[in-house]
Amino acid sequence: MEPTLAASALSAATEITTAALSGGDPAMVLDSVVHQAAELAGADLCVVMVRAEDGTVSVEAAHGTHSDDPRGVVLPAESAAGQVARGGVTVVADDMTTDPRTAPYVPAELRRFGPFAAAPFGAGGRVLGALAVYRERGGRPFDQATVEVLTAFAAQVGVVLALAEAANDRHRITLYQERERIARELHDVIVQRLYAAGMQLDRVRRRMRKRFAGTDASRLGEAIDQLDETIEEIRHTVRELRSPEPEAEQPPATDLAESARAEVRIAGELLGFPPTLELSGELADIPAERADHIRAALREALSNVVRHSGASETRVTLVRDRNEVRLRVRDNGAGVPQDVQTRGLRHLEERAKRAGGKFYLNSSPSLGTLVAFELPLDERAGRAPISPG
Repeated sequence: MEPTLAASALSAATEITTAALSGGDPAMVLDSVVHQAAELAGADLCVVMVRAEDGTVSVEAAHGTHSDDPRGVVLPAESAAGQVARGGVTVVADDMTTDPRTAPYVPAELRRFGPFAAAPFGAGGRVLGALAVYRERGGRPFDQATVEVLTAFAAQVGVVLALAEAANDRHRITLYQERERIARELHDVIVQRLYAAGMQLDRVRRRMRKRFAGTDASRLGEAIDQLDETIEEIRHTVRELRSPEPEAEQPPATDLAESARAEVRIAGELLGFPPTLELSGELADIPAERADHIRAALREALSNVVRHSGASETRVTLVRDRNEVRLRVRDNGAGVPQDVQTRGLRHLEERAKRAGGKFYLNSSPSLGTLVAFELPLDERAGRAPISPG
């Protein structure tokens, strides 16, 4: 290998390694790769081609002496670049438009070129694709020394970029896990405390209504409304923290039975009697996103029992079968006032619709109230009409 050329390749690879491992923009790093490789090989064009699952390769970055930009060009798996990306062996042609290994696969965008060399972009199990260089037709073919330097450069830089991508993925997953921890603490601790405080204040307001001056009662009502708004804002923050979710890591499953017991216990303290809780099926491994919807529906339903029903009996039923989770909250109270139906429970119907489930409310002064909320365990599953029973 020619010493000067090898030294230039080492310097270029070091520069790219520093940029990649320091978290540089991947597009800019690839642009640097093709620019450096074109200079090392004395090429009129250099491209990085990335291999897809079906074996095809597509041009992701390009640098050339002309304005033509072949980015986006896709070559079949049978092409020389496709074979390089799959087999990890460098291919060299004096004229790719006449060489039988390459001629059948030359796209129109590259027919102006002749001398061609393609090296694996990466090494071993970390081959991402191919690094290819071209010279104008009639130009000097790539000599062995240049091909050796190009092959070494492509292998080193490709592995570095694969490692950097893996490191970024690990960092992204770690960051998501921390966001999920914060979101769950907000959801499970802070919201629950605010909810309990709001229920206590509302209970005091209803019991002391006659003793409050109009201004004091109004201020207390405003404080309760502000707590409700704060809870909703925290829930919105939780949703933002949990999105987007990386495919490589899923949030842990939730024990929905324990969550239901906690919600019922708080409601019982505020009602003055313990609601009946019936659990059926395996509730310890519900996907976290599904469990959060059910828990929010239970909390909202019990909140309305506490605030508006005047009930002496409340029954909570939570059932999980193979396909779905079903929640029912029944009380024997005076029903939900019309203004609360449209204001307080509307978001549950919207939540169920967004999550692929169903929400049902049946309320009257003589029969009490039934709140039903059902979700499929798989958010992609179709839904049958909900039964009010």
